[in-house]
Amino acid sequence: MPMVVLEKYGNLLINSTYGYADYLWKEVLNPHWTNFFYWLLALSLFCWLLEIIVPWRKGQPVLRRDFWLDGFYMFFNFFLFSLIGYNALSDVGVEAFKELMGRVGVQHLVVWDIAEWPVWARLLTLFVVRDFIQWNVHLLLHRVEWLWRIHQVHHSVEEMGFASHMRYHPMETVIYRALEYIPLAMIGFGLTDFFIVHLFTLAIGHLNHTNVYLPLGKLRYLLNNPQTHTWHHAKELKERRYGVNFAITLSLWDYLFGTAYVPKDGKDIALGFKGIEEFPRRFWKQLRYPFERM
Repeated sequence: MPMVVLEKYGNLLINSTYGYADYLWKEVLNPHWTNFFYWLLALSLFCWLLEIIVPWRKGQPVLRRDFWLDGFYMFFNFFLFSLIGYNALSDVGVEAFKELMGRVGVQHLVVWDIAEWPVWARLLTLFVVRDFIQWNVHLLLHRVEWLWRIHQVHHSVEEMGFASHMRYHPMETVIYRALEYIPLAMIGFGLTDFFIVHLFTLAIGHLNHTNVYLPLGKLRYLLNNPQTHTWHHAKELKERRYGVNFAITLSLWDYLFGTAYVPKDGKDIALGFKGIEEFPRRFWKQLRYPFERM
């Protein structure tokens, strides 16, 4: 590889790392309406208060099993993982992909420019397309053996709470973003649009894992909810080999494609997976677990 190319990507790697560190530091020090750090704190506090005031499983401790582990996962996956290299490597990967596309005559990926659409139409389009992509990726995480080993970290939750939403292997971030990149890059949306959609889906994801009873009536066929999602985490589902209820935000996909399953109130069902008793309990051992078994 020519030295000029190595220098280009080396500088990009360094600048991206310092750039993200500076961004994170400013996020912590400067609250504002597009500050994701404080939105995450506010949503987490809101869901935790719901668990304390109106818990669904009343015998579950406020500081449930692995509460602090899940809290660490939340900040590691959203902030620290990017700080130690993911953000920089992503920038390098995107730049390399664009350069490759340029060599074959593709100057930009946008084929569906929605920048001039009304705000509601842009947000709705981005939300639905992204959610459908994520539903399919989630399906793959359950049906492809080596991906399932990575996804098992998330399914090692045995007591549901808002922070369990964030217990997932950081490689899941890589998998989701890699498979989302091209289809989402083909839509001309802005960063503000993405921020709003991401914040909405984060809130629904938190609620889906929160220990609250949230009956939605007929809306349950459209939106995911704790009573539906708890069956996704069921330990024993002999009649459904690869799992059920793969919805991230829209349960609509599960009902359309036959993966919806809510046979009864799942309040007291066992959570996890077969063999969970042997699954490591500590953070670093959980991160190594998928690769030790390959």
